[in-house]
Amino acid sequence: MVRAKMAALAALAAVVWSGAALAQAPARGGTLNFAVVAEPPNYDCHANVTFGVTHPIAPHYSMLLKFHGATYPDVSGDLAKSWTSSADGLSYTFKLHDNIKFHDGSALTSADVKASYERIIRPPAGIVSVRSAYYGDFGEIETPDPQTVVFKLKSPVAGVLSLLASPFNCIYSAAKLAVNQRYPETEIMGSGPFTFVEHSRGSSWTAKRFDGYFKKDLPYLDGYKAFFVKSPNVLPGMLGGQFDAEFRFRSPSERDQLVAGMGDQVWVKEQPLVATLVVIFNTKKKPFDDVRVRQALSFAIDRWAGGEQLGKISAIKYVGGGMRPGFEMALPESELVKLPGYWKDAAASRAQATKLLKEAGVDQLSFKLLNRSGTDPYTTAGIYAIDQWRRVGVTATHEQLETTPYQAALSSGNFDVAIEFISDYTDDPTAQFTKLLSKKGSAVGHSNHEDYKIDAMYEAQRRAIDPVERKRIVNEFDRYTITAANVVSLLWFQRIVVMPKKVKGWYAMPSHYLGQDLSDVWLEK
Repeated sequence: MVRAKMAALAALAAVVWSGAALAQAPARGGTLNFAVVAEPPNYDCHANVTFGVTHPIAPHYSMLLKFHGATYPDVSGDLAKSWTSSADGLSYTFKLHDNIKFHDGSALTSADVKASYERIIRPPAGIVSVRSAYYGDFGEIETPDPQTVVFKLKSPVAGVLSLLASPFNCIYSAAKLAVNQRYPETEIMGSGPFTFVEHSRGSSWTAKRFDGYFKKDLPYLDGYKAFFVKSPNVLPGMLGGQFDAEFRFRSPSERDQLVAGMGDQVWVKEQPLVATLVVIFNTKKKPFDDVRVRQALSFAIDRWAGGEQLGKISAIKYVGGGMRPGFEMALPESELVKLPGYWKDAAASRAQATKLLKEAGVDQLSFKLLNRSGTDPYTTAGIYAIDQWRRVGVTATHEQLETTPYQAALSSGNFDVAIEFISDYTDDPTAQFTKLLSKKGSAVGHSNHEDYKIDAMYEAQRRAIDPVERKRIVNEFDRYTITAANVVSLLWFQRIVVMPKKVKGWYAMPSHYLGQDLSDVWLEK
């Protein structure tokens, strides 16, 4: 019965995504109550990587550009009403909307955009900008007039608009930054559709409509309230009507319970998430410096059966390489199945694993598997990988650590093999491939390999302006890194969104960082 309802709701979701369901005139008013299963460590968008920041804080800020659910992966304007690029790809000029105001009533101009991106690209001493490396080829930022901002590039860069459209690129006040570069850590003062009311730490976040918002007739909501809760409390909160929504993703069992409890009052969308769990081999430690050992441990994992089974009980499901399954630059299944670890014949794949281990002289291999503790699906993934390795005579001990010591072990190279994640806000390979690089090429190149051909291919795709050529390089990169097996994808996450039908104007994109400014969202009366 539940599955039948699921099928019906999937059909409804298709209607919602087609835009037909939005033909109804938006209603103004009401407060949106939603759950967030993480709380912001501080308020600075530029310094954070968690949805615990974007979900409660994004509605307070405008971005130069953004992704919109109706047009993803294309980029839309936010503060920018139009833009052009030079023929050589070395200059991008943006025209801003008129009469944009910060929440304190001061005007937002190109000077604020410049100051914010300077902080992101070239952060001052003591300021954390976690994605500054993405902008290494960005040069001067010019402001010929209050409504125009020009980004100069040192060399052509692929995906410039996607890089500029990061949901963490909040635009701050240049005047306030001039006084205190750290004010965004503790103070909310943006130009977005909602103004800050209160943060009750450990409990909730409250906001109200900004009547001076520069987009006519928006937002529709009077305000919103985000409740910080543990993940197990989301389900009863949605079933009981305490929460109108939860914007991250739910597990398969939670999906079934919500559909069973709320019936045709919800719609469901399922898709691969821009996130994958990977297995990292420490190539500085024997025997993981031997490609045969790394390939053998990848061959031993039956990803196809694992995805089918684990997808029923956890957040990981889809089989893919370095790019999100189904994305236009991802390797198709017909090519994946030819590569180490992706054969569909599990028996043949394990026989190959056994052969490689014997050739490497480690047919009685044992090691520690470093993993995060208390976080699904890390534990699930670790248990599955250990079981798969056991089938080829390999013994792995599961060592699960809290996040801080886990990250310290990865960064210091104090591990044999580890479960890690790759995730960012969009499908761009410049963001997705950083953990596959050498330590010289990336601070998060935790496999410690010295295969600089991988770094060279990464740089080549970054500079391939022609999309056909870029896809060719990305696919070559994917095939090469899967074969080198310094870091191998285990399974990609699934994003399952179950949304009450009364919440209108919101789209589930393949990233839970996106679509959170809430300016278009309204509540059906």
